[in-house]
Amino acid sequence: MSRLYDRYKKEVVPALQKELQLKNVMMVPRLEKIVINSGVGEATQNIKVLDKVMEELATITGQKPAIRRAKKSIASFRLRAGQPVAATVTLRGRRMYEFLDRFISLVIPRIKDFKGMSPKSFDGRGNFTLALLDQLVFPEIHYSKVEKPKGMQITFTTSAKTNAQGMALLQQLGMPFK
Repeated sequence: MSRLYDRYKKEVVPALQKELQLKNVMMVPRLEKIVINSGVGEATQNIKVLDKVMEELATITGQKPAIRRAKKSIASFRLRAGQPVAATVTLRGRRMYEFLDRFISLVIPRIKDFKGMSPKSFDGRGNFTLALLDQLVFPEIHYSKVEKPKGMQITFTTSAKTNAQGMALLQQLGMPFK
């Protein structure tokens, strides 16, 4: 499968089972999916901006993004219901572990002034979300082709029941926390 998945099976599962004092191997938390979302507010005026974001997300993840549309009309934002406003990718299985491996080993070291992931970004159920301010931290994106930096949110969904379990899982996989 992938390098990180093999490490998860051989090293992380036994370590977590011991650390969290779980009797059954099936109780050990696992990574279920990674969702990458990029909201594009100016797509209401210029649809080409969304096409560029979708192209970049496809390059980063190796998977075609889905378009997300506005649910409600908001006059002050010049937004109508059904208008495309975001692109999102859901990674599972092999692609998910390959993305996480690249993210931990290549992307995180390229983030400016990085002092560790905030442990406050957990949602109460063991899922972790972080925001990146621009897409240039990914080595797949060429600096010369980027017109304007676009942010994105990355959510790591785990099967953990608590934040402590989710944090233990992500730490064992190599995520650097403060």
